[in-house]
Amino acid sequence: MSWIVLVVSGVLEAVWATALGKSEGFSRPWPTAVFAVTVVLSMVGLAFAMRSIPTGTAYAVWVGIGAALTVGYAMATGVEAVSLVKVLLILGLVGCVVGLKLVH
Repeated sequence: MSWIVLVVSGVLEAVWATALGKSEGFSRPWPTAVFAVTVVLSMVGLAFAMRSIPTGTAYAVWVGIGAALTVGYAMATGVEAVSLVKVLLILGLVGCVVGLKLVH
């Protein structure tokens, strides 16, 4: 259960990071509200997962999922340029996250 919560929390990290960028310094109400709700839910989920997953592993997985999804979404929507190097690096990041799960 902790791993499922951790993955969901990582997805929420990508949502709040994207919403933070779209909030334009908290000047836009809807992205700001999405940021506020998802950052709290993401942190609560991370804290829950850390009750049974070591802190370093949980944090690395949480950040890895959030970073990979945030960059992937930005590339998919055209906000960020797509390059082979970026895609390979994201795949490497995902591989490291999977590796942390496998050795846990």
